[in-house]
Formats: sequence, C-alpha cells, structure tokens
Amino acid sequence: MKVHILFLLIPVFFLASVASAQETATQKFKKLNWLSGKWNRANAKQGESGYETWSKMADNKLVGKGVTLKGKETIFVENLEFIIKDNEIYYTVMIPTDKKPVYFKLTALTNKSFTCENAQHDFPKKITYTKKGNNVKAVISGGGQSIDYDFVKTGLK
Repeated sequence: MKVHILFLLIPVFFLASVASAQETATQKFKKLNWLSGKWNRANAKQGESGYETWSKMADNKLVGKGVTLKGKETIFVENLEFIIKDNEIYYTVMIPTDKKPVYFKLTALTNKSFTCENAQHDFPKKITYTKKGNNVKAVISGGGQSIDYDFVKTGLK
C-alpha cells in the first residue's frame, strides 16, 4: 500500500515543481516591464536616427521593434520579443534577411537590467540592457567586439 501511495505522489510532486518553475519565470518576466514604451537612440551615427519600441502583449510576452533611419528612409528593422519557452525567458531577434529568429537566453535579471546570451550565435553572443533613470544603455558583444547603444525614453509625462 505504501508503494502505491509513493507512485501516486511522484507525479504530483513533478507537476507541482513544473508549475512552480513556470510561476518563477512569469514572476521574473514582470521585472522587464520597465522596457515598455519608445526609446530614441541618443548615439546614432551622423545623419541617422534610431529607436526601439516595446509593448507588453501579455504577462509572458513583450514585443519590440528596432528601427534605424537615414533621414526619413528606413534602412534597418529588427523585430524583437521576450517570451517564456520551456520555463525559461528568451529575448528573440528577427531580421528580414533571416528565416528564423535568434534566441538569446536570459542569464541575469534585476529591476533595472538584464543580460541575454547565445554562445552559438556569430555576433552578438551577449546582449545587456541597463536602465538609469530615463536612459538605457544597450551593449551587444562577442568575439572581441562590442557596440553600445544609448537610448532615452520618449513620451514622458
């Protein structure tokens, strides 16, 4: 009889641990809400401008777009997204020339910063955003290279 109860309890504990992990990812996801809104690039190349927009679509989905303009002409667009997949948070990047998104796993998270990594990707391998007041510094890096993007939040009341 004790053996039967033990075999019945194992699936219950397994399901409870899976549900707990999902809750943890969902709770962590809330720390990304500060990213919502429009962020104008402050350090774009001369003659160019850029911005990122982020919108919360659900408790477990944040959708963004990165745009670079030369004058009024759009010269680069990337679709960005934070999702929960397999109880982990991923930052995904999709550019028009790629057939599939690139997944960067969230490896560090605070209320004001996050780091995502994909060691298999050519460049970047690491993406870090750090918020300071109404500013964000995004750094993409890997293979000895590093590019900084400075953003200022727009539409503040």
